[in-house]
Amino acid sequence: MDILSNEALLSWVIGAILILIFAIPYLRSWQKTQRTGQAKLDEAIRIGANQARMQHPIIDLSRCIGCGICTRVCPEGEVLGLVGGKAVLINGSKCVGHEVCMESCPVGGIEVGLGDISSREDIPRLTDELESNLKNVFIIGELGGLALIRNAVNQGTRVANTLLARADTEGKPKHPIIVVGAGPAGLACTITLQLAALPVIMLDQNEPGGTILQYPRRKLVLTQPIVLPGFGSMDQSEYSKEDLLEIWGQVFKDHKPDFRVGNILQQMTPDSGGYQIKTNLDTFQASSVVLALGRRGSPRKLNIPGEQLSKVSYKLIDAKGYNNAHILVVGGGDSAIEAAIGLGRQSGNTVTISYRGKAFTRIKSRNDAQVRQALKQGWIKILFESTVSSIEENEVHLSHAGRSRTLVNQYVFIFAGGVPPFKLMESLGIRFGTATVS
Repeated sequence: MDILSNEALLSWVIGAILILIFAIPYLRSWQKTQRTGQAKLDEAIRIGANQARMQHPIIDLSRCIGCGICTRVCPEGEVLGLVGGKAVLINGSKCVGHEVCMESCPVGGIEVGLGDISSREDIPRLTDELESNLKNVFIIGELGGLALIRNAVNQGTRVANTLLARADTEGKPKHPIIVVGAGPAGLACTITLQLAALPVIMLDQNEPGGTILQYPRRKLVLTQPIVLPGFGSMDQSEYSKEDLLEIWGQVFKDHKPDFRVGNILQQMTPDSGGYQIKTNLDTFQASSVVLALGRRGSPRKLNIPGEQLSKVSYKLIDAKGYNNAHILVVGGGDSAIEAAIGLGRQSGNTVTISYRGKAFTRIKSRNDAQVRQALKQGWIKILFESTVSSIEENEVHLSHAGRSRTLVNQYVFIFAGGVPPFKLMESLGIRFGTATVS
């Protein structure tokens, strides 16, 4: 039979050839994507980057169609990847809760949350209204497990609205509402309550700003559009530390909240249908308490000889004040990376990062790219799998890959995280995912 004379058969043959022309490259690309995704997942598991610390994408595999949109839209880089035709969590430690993956999923197969916290000792048990196991005691912001300014502001506003609704049904409270913490969450809650004419007092040991106060000068903070109570729309994609503090200052100037600085929360006991709050400076009666303390707490120390020397610091405000010096930066998180890069750019500095891990597993994608560039430019050096043994006036001693090492040194910056206020929360009666905090 002559194929060329049989139009139907010829059409089938041509169609099959065209399908193969397009299908074969697609299949090859698909297989490459799967191999790449699996390799990245294996590497993330090897270095421990796959485990999420706070919020993270939770994927409904029964809905996922493997389109890969979620893997490409995250501002933090490769949090998600494709393996076996489905989206999987690869670098869970990098997630900070932008929720862009959730919003972009065409089948609604992703939810960003904390997952099962029943075995977590660092996440408090909260209701949908963000109320703890203690009646009228609420927890908002990072202390509850969610990062980002947007989440903090939204949670502060939500709790304020819950308290307003309760005041409508139960009557105006006899005692003020006490908000502990003057960061984004505490400020949003306080101003919302104040605008509704409910009595509210805001306490903090520091000036307003919360964690933002610890940022280095000119640090850019990635945000998403939000409405800050008492200020209005914040629709820029990035704000500097100075911009944010200026906004905070404007809110305080316009609304003059009852803010008591220098107060460190020490005790909270039930009293007269509410709570008695004791700080290092005063005692307050509260109808409700909103805890917006953050998770950073006091700086975590290495507890090594020489750590008390004046050349040791736990935060960097302005890198420009350091020149022509040998500097050691200890830590592997975003704060350590940003400090090292800032110091490395200054004239004459020799900057070394000491990190106990095998790789940086929890830094933002922007910082990951910048640290690679800094290495290429020779601004910094990195000692993975190293720990500091002792600090002296003009040198530091480290253990690096099983060997002792000494570096000439004038300054040490330690970014080992903070000691979260979990023990304080436990003493107040707050329950976490597990019954006790170890």
